[in-house]
Amino acid sequence: MLFSIITVTYNAAEVLSPTLDSVREQSFRDFEYLVIDGASTDDTLKLVKQAGIATAKVWSEPDKGLYDAMNKAIDRAQGEYLIFLNAGDSFVDAETLARIAVKAQDHPDVVYGQTQLVDMNRNVVGKRHLTAPKRLDWESFKNGMLVCHQAFIAKRTICPSYDVQYRFSADFDWCIKVLRNSDQCVYVGDQPIISFLNDGLTSKYHKTSLIERYRIMCHYYGTIPTTIRHLKFACRHLLRKLS
Repeated sequence: MLFSIITVTYNAAEVLSPTLDSVREQSFRDFEYLVIDGASTDDTLKLVKQAGIATAKVWSEPDKGLYDAMNKAIDRAQGEYLIFLNAGDSFVDAETLARIAVKAQDHPDVVYGQTQLVDMNRNVVGKRHLTAPKRLDWESFKNGMLVCHQAFIAKRTICPSYDVQYRFSADFDWCIKVLRNSDQCVYVGDQPIISFLNDGLTSKYHKTSLIERYRIMCHYYGTIPTTIRHLKFACRHLLRKLS
């Protein structure tokens, strides 16, 4: 299979339906769909079953958190590329996976694209404040997580496990590691490929996530350069709020 699309869930029934719908409606069908559930007690598993996704595989068992569940997904995935599509997030339209597949024809290490933000009613509320660049390498992330994790599609053979010491930003660390293992990254184009629900786990714990990201950036890019860049980030954030 070309793609392993992965959704990690825990009591996600309130937000899961748009995710399932977007997977089921994809015109490109060369994928498996993995749902890694943390023993939900709501209607999450019922919704997955009712979605009618022929290639869906479901595991429901207790886990040690989001990134522990993602590590289970990496171990179980069989596709050439991994796509982590969180509960509440979705592909932009039915042709999205087909567009990504075209860019994957030459088997680059990473395929990536833009992300739009949506609210609970699936209304587009804007773009991410960070824009995916047309050229990407591991040093690009010294300026922040320029590519949303859901829009970062990586070849499975170069993917490490997530470092579970990070509760909210292990995806940032993971993307940097993947990029350090990459020789070729291909940009899908300016049209967004992912609709990101602007009410996720990282949004709720934004301050803690930023502290973790700072630690990660110091590790890879040096403490002094990272601190200087963060002063610039603070100015950028202030100007954005004022505007």
